Amino acid sequence: MFFDVDITLSRGNRQINATFSSTAGITGLFGPSGVGKTSILDAMAGLIRPTSGHITVAGSKLFDAKTKLNLPPEARSCGYVFQDIRLFPHRNVRENLLFGQKLAPVDRRWMALEEATQFLGIAHLLERRPRTLSGGEAQRVAIGRALLSAPRFLLMDEPLSSLDPARREGIMTVIERIRDELHLPILYVSHDRVELNRLADQIVELPC
Repeated sequence: MFFDVDITLSRGNRQINATFSSTAGITGLFGPSGVGKTSILDAMAGLIRPTSGHITVAGSKLFDAKTKLNLPPEARSCGYVFQDIRLFPHRNVRENLLFGQKLAPVDRRWMALEEATQFLGIAHLLERRPRTLSGGEAQRVAIGRALLSAPRFLLMDEPLSSLDPARREGIMTVIERIRDELHLPILYVSHDRVELNRLADQIVELPC
């Protein structure tokens, strides 16, 4: 198994339970808004701490409540593509991409800036600022920043939700290439079953 997750989270007055295991590929977390999909990604990334359980990725423990293990985000080797993209508005595309690269130790980097821009088709955008990009272009840059952080796996939080149909298709193709050519495992959140049926190797349905 690549992902082995069994956690309980407390968010306000709600309790979120997530138990799943899956092999490499794309694992989809499916469910309506409010069931805790993003909170699960945040726990995987180390941004919030579960109240119980464990998170294991590729045989390595990231969190274990019993032994009080809780690796910090920078030690988890994951790339996070947020729903609201979160590019730095005061930095151009090149600087946003290089920020991702600077997060990774030199000996762990497996993709160069030039490779990322060619793979994603964004080399012509390097001097642009985020405010001048289309939604699809900005999402490609956000994915590039995540790839350049040398992740062992990606977390994607509804990366298509703000895109029109034409740009959605373009980003779906990019995600399929990451799965099929880079062989990078992805934990992918969506409330769109059709989207997950196309992309995911396994779908985890979260209870309401």
